[in-house]
Amino acid sequence: MTAITALESLWSLAGCDAAALNDIRLTGDDPGLPSVYRVGALASATIGAAALAAAQCHRLRTGRHQRVEVEQRRALAVFRSERYLRIDDGAAPQLRDPLMGFYETRDGRWIQLHTNFPHHRQGVVGLLGCEDDLAAVRAAIREWDGAALDQALADAGLCAALIRSPDEWAALPQAAALASLPLIEIERIGDAPPQPIGRATSRTRDAAGAGDARPLGGVRVLELSRIIAGPVAGRTLAQHGADVLLINGPHLPNIAPLVIDNGRGKRSAFLDLRREQQRATLHTLVQEADVFVQAYRPGALAEHGFGPEALAQARPGIVYVSVCAYGRTGPWAQRRGFDSLVQSASGIAWTEREAAGTSAPKHLPCQALDHATGFLAAFGAMVALMRRAVQGGSWHVRVSLAQTGHWLQSLGTIADGWRTPELGLDDVRDLMQTMESPFGKVLAAAPAETMSATPPRFDRPPVPLGTDEARWAP
Repeated sequence: MTAITALESLWSLAGCDAAALNDIRLTGDDPGLPSVYRVGALASATIGAAALAAAQCHRLRTGRHQRVEVEQRRALAVFRSERYLRIDDGAAPQLRDPLMGFYETRDGRWIQLHTNFPHHRQGVVGLLGCEDDLAAVRAAIREWDGAALDQALADAGLCAALIRSPDEWAALPQAAALASLPLIEIERIGDAPPQPIGRATSRTRDAAGAGDARPLGGVRVLELSRIIAGPVAGRTLAQHGADVLLINGPHLPNIAPLVIDNGRGKRSAFLDLRREQQRATLHTLVQEADVFVQAYRPGALAEHGFGPEALAQARPGIVYVSVCAYGRTGPWAQRRGFDSLVQSASGIAWTEREAAGTSAPKHLPCQALDHATGFLAAFGAMVALMRRAVQGGSWHVRVSLAQTGHWLQSLGTIADGWRTPELGLDDVRDLMQTMESPFGKVLAAAPAETMSATPPRFDRPPVPLGTDEARWAP
């Protein structure tokens, strides 16, 4: 399947106006990276959908048409943005924990550990009962059968995945549960009168003081997420003009380079939702928010009073966006997961190994499920904002890494795609942009889309978590 075919399918699934597809052009073909999967088509289609939705938001506000173009090479650079990140012309902070990776088990299977958060690493070492070093972990895992260790780690709330073939994954109840769900859900969850996209402020007017300068100018977004998928959604809304306020718990771990790369365009505040007064502050922020993006496990925020139905009652007209790993239903809905783990569990890492003939499993050449899901979440948020403007209502957008992975697998494979040359920073340096920030001079991937009337841009540099107050800008 080509990128434009994938985009047309996604656009139709979301119930968008087919005529708008005449305003977008996608260029470039797979393979663009060393993979048998059509990662380029995934990147171009999801970035293209979000960009075209932004153009449609602008058209709804101003009546102005514009052209959108996404070049696949640019899209792939964005999908690998954290790999190319540099600070003051030097390396960015460490991205991965040394224990993260594939391990062979006693019965000849492979399992992947995800230990990027210190408490996850400590939990794995504690369950294995070994020393906290690579050799000891490798030896301890060889004393386990793969399926037994996979289940034990999941039961302990830790992050791992047994390497399965696509057929093994398809036979699991979780795969069956997801088979009944579309790639993206955009559901009306409450009544509210129609509300315009954004509110008029000094920042939403053009230089002549006439009309809205950006597609999402005046749109207020609360983002409660970490790592890649949810943050990419917030970053995408920010690059089209939204006022994005990132809310993190001061006690929650993060990964430094992702904070920098995905923090562009946002303000950042701390709120500890374990504390009643700080939950009250978040409720106050919700009253003036348009979009609420969260990437906690299904039901986790509802326990604190921030589920979609509760917010639709508290703030009629809210667009609530839920991002999770394994989907909102099924026996794995509460399982902790990350992009690479979903690749391992669902057969993607198995397929890459089989094609390349390697002994160990092999991941995609980028965190494609994370990035694509982030752009899908932003796309869904903008579609919901347009529906709210015309129909009214409160809306709930749902996406998951596993559903995105299933879609990628459905796009088909390229037999020798894994032989495609790797792309280093020097190969894409012309697609980077620099920005001065509190972290230093940041070199990172520029937005991939070209838009004739409202070029995407970041109005704010990334800042350390908790830099700003938990309040809306005037």
